[in-house]
Amino acid sequence: MRIFALAEDNSRRELEIEELWPHKGWLILKFRGVDSISDAEAFVRSEVQVPRSERAPLERGLTYVSDLIGCVLFDGEREIGRIEDVRSGAGEAPLLIMRKGKEEYEIPYAEAYLTGVEVGRKVIRMALPEGMLEVNAPLTPEEKRHQAGGEGKRRRK
Repeated sequence: MRIFALAEDNSRRELEIEELWPHKGWLILKFRGVDSISDAEAFVRSEVQVPRSERAPLERGLTYVSDLIGCVLFDGEREIGRIEDVRSGAGEAPLLIMRKGKEEYEIPYAEAYLTGVEVGRKVIRMALPEGMLEVNAPLTPEEKRHQAGGEGKRRRK
């Protein structure tokens, strides 16, 4: 199988999977020509990419993360914004990153919030919990002063 490794510096290298196996809940990939741990260290923090034309079909209800970028997110009928990025590692659910005007939002892509996904139409519908968007709001000048004073806790009125 042909894949690409996208490094943090945006360089991309084509790789061929020689072997793969599960290990402690993870999938271990052995690439042709990468024969030692020191060879593999070059790929630490790289994003593994599969060409669209070679992606495996998904079961009903599943979506490739890359297909979420560019979708417009709605909370009920209210448009929140267009998804610019998806971040993983912040918790169980990936975070949808979007901007609307000067606001940036990080919304968990959690099944509990999803009410509909139409990747072909580039639309995601959610029922977000009360206050979710306010948690993502930028700090007020008072909150910035409070943080600069070393207290580090964010408070809302």
